[in-house]
Amino acid sequence: MDAVLTATPAKPTATSWIMIAALGVTWGATFMGIELALEGFTPLWLAALRLLLAACVIWSVVAIMPSDPPKQDGRSRWPFLLFVGAVGAALPFFLLSWGQTHVTSAAAGVSMAMIALIVLPLSHVFVPGEVMTRRKTIGVLLGLAGVITLFSDRLGAGPDGWSGVAGQAACIGGAACYAMASIATRLCPPIDPLRLAAWQLTVGALLVLPFAIWIDGGPDLPDARPLIALAVLALVPTAGANILRVLVIRSAGPQFMSLTNFQVPVWSVIFGATLLSEPVPPQLGLALALILLGIGVTQAASLGRLFKDRD
Repeated sequence: MDAVLTATPAKPTATSWIMIAALGVTWGATFMGIELALEGFTPLWLAALRLLLAACVIWSVVAIMPSDPPKQDGRSRWPFLLFVGAVGAALPFFLLSWGQTHVTSAAAGVSMAMIALIVLPLSHVFVPGEVMTRRKTIGVLLGLAGVITLFSDRLGAGPDGWSGVAGQAACIGGAACYAMASIATRLCPPIDPLRLAAWQLTVGALLVLPFAIWIDGGPDLPDARPLIALAVLALVPTAGANILRVLVIRSAGPQFMSLTNFQVPVWSVIFGATLLSEPVPPQLGLALALILLGIGVTQAASLGRLFKDRD
């Protein structure tokens, strides 16, 4: 899969920097969008409709942007597509939506920063050649300290804090799902990345939709603000950002793409505090600092090579 995405990465241009900044802002604003959409949708319906709308957009792009299919290597793609649809779309979209009914959008965004660190021990086990070095281990431990800090804030809130613990755990669970889907994507037989995204969203929608109907019944028609938030979530951070992500990796490479790991949690805190008037307790700031430090430690060597090569 990585070979399909990174066939000819080139030196990042001004356009590359604009795209990577746009991705950071877009994904950082996702959690604010979820918070607004939850005013009119249940977590299950929000996940189902967001996936369904985004899948339609991606398939439309695939239809008008045909590409030569990569050579098959004899393995079936369907087990991978089913797995990334379930674990990389259905589960995390629901877990994040449900988690944000109990925690702030900023706390959810900080939780997502753990994706980059959870991937490392999973890669050590499942990806040949990926080894947990001392530097990576220190980075993961710093990230875990950040997660503990997040939970300590909830545990100190008295009896009502336990719902916050459950919500925070759901957000961390969503991050773990994305990390597992990332490993499955690396191991997937060659497939065009846009088609992979389209299938992932489609499978995710088909998995969540029956549960939304069964558990919540038909969705009520919400007010304008949740509807607009849903449409923006589906079109911009889900569908649009997937397309932009492919363009960034193809043009500048996956190391350059990793710069989003540092931006997303910061923007989620900024949007939550300034536009939603969410409180930013000291524990949240400390957790953010620890997790970002952990990411920095684990990626220091690759980022050093990135900027050295681009001079």
